[in-house]
Amino acid sequence: MSWQAYTENLLATGKVDKAAIYSRAGDSLWASSGGLQLAPQEIGKIAAGFDEPSGLQSTGLHVQGQKFMLLRADDRSIYARHDAEGMCCVRTKQTIILAHYPPSVQAGEATKIVEQLADYLIGAQY
Repeated sequence: MSWQAYTENLLATGKVDKAAIYSRAGDSLWASSGGLQLAPQEIGKIAAGFDEPSGLQSTGLHVQGQKFMLLRADDRSIYARHDAEGMCCVRTKQTIILAHYPPSVQAGEATKIVEQLADYLIGAQY
């Protein structure tokens, strides 16, 4: 399956309206659906936030110029919200999966499908 198919499958669930897959270092975009593409400094800060979340805790998470308040950050997952919409970022062995969910979707519904995709990719050594 191509990387693009993974992002399109996330959108097809109806729980995510934008998705992207970047390299683990955040230096290259592998796939994007729904128009989600981050500026280099945005994805760079997210990639660094998995190992050292203090920068995200103090300034928030920025996606396409929009500031999201950090809810959770660890070495696997970063969750953030802006009003009723949110972002779920999950790091695997080789990728960072980014997914935006709209106000009509509960955070848990969106994060569950993104985490499941991450588990699948980890199991496939990605």
